[in-house]
Amino acid sequence: MTMTLPLGKIPIDILKGVVFRNLGAKRNEVLLGPTAGIDGAVLDLGDKSLIVSMDPITAAVERIGWEAVNVNANDVATFGVEPQFLVSCLMFPESSSRETVETITSQMDKAAKALNMAIIGGHCETTPGLANPIVVGCVMGLTEKGKYVTARGAKAGDKLILTKSAGIEGTAILASDRAPQLTRVFGAEMLNDARRFYNQISVVKDALVAYRTGGVNAMHDPTEGGVLGGIHEMADASNMGVRVYEDKITVEPETSQICKYFEIDPLQLIGSGALLIAAKSEHAGIIVENLAKEKIFAAVIGEVSGNVNKRLLIQRDGTIRELPRPVSDHLWLALKE
Repeated sequence: MTMTLPLGKIPIDILKGVVFRNLGAKRNEVLLGPTAGIDGAVLDLGDKSLIVSMDPITAAVERIGWEAVNVNANDVATFGVEPQFLVSCLMFPESSSRETVETITSQMDKAAKALNMAIIGGHCETTPGLANPIVVGCVMGLTEKGKYVTARGAKAGDKLILTKSAGIEGTAILASDRAPQLTRVFGAEMLNDARRFYNQISVVKDALVAYRTGGVNAMHDPTEGGVLGGIHEMADASNMGVRVYEDKITVEPETSQICKYFEIDPLQLIGSGALLIAAKSEHAGIIVENLAKEKIFAAVIGEVSGNVNKRLLIQRDGTIRELPRPVSDHLWLALKE
């Protein structure tokens, strides 16, 4: 019997066993190609390295253009590299109007200008069978040769730092796309506060401040699967274990209330806006301090261990369990209702 795939990211076993076995020709310019837990490629351009990453935005509706720019820019920034160029593919439902196109592209323009990025090309079309628009983005950033980090650089003994809080993007999406339903429960003021989480989506400043401070071995932004998914992806890429303290992970009240209503886990809710940093123990404090100077909250939430089979979550009550690995992002569970 053929089994259907879960919503969201392809399971890691299929990614490794199917997708990664079909990658076309090998080229010497590719220093880093498709790798589990790493959201970008690295190309050798002589005295420069080019970082390239791609992501679609499918679940958000209200701020889809804004998200498409920022989520893709985040992936390049986690290499410690400034995102500079964006190529996009915009697909619109048959019911779309000129105003729909203008809304999404103006959001992209505003977001790209805020990050000093150029939108250099792409494709726009009306696509049969779509219920909502889809925006696929590809962001690139140039840096001096070898001047970057990847998600696979975490080392035993590193401190694991998280900026901001869990479930930022998911909170904003649910507050926007389920507004009528949630307003009846929580009121307009709380929902407006939750919608403003969109303003926290970018981790470009987080990543560049941390990288330039020094001592960073790896960075990764927790998108689908939330904070827990992001930690697993970094650990997968680095072939490491982790020890994570649940009470050190910040969950804002708006996120907590919305997740409680939908009966979902904020730590497994799509988390763009937060940044995971694996840093040398002696540098962790100054990284947190420098982020604070830029008004970016950050905290040490755990440490990296050398035992890849030991990924532990110390819960709020002190009990220890295996770190949950999300099967599907909990946003999809909420959107089903």
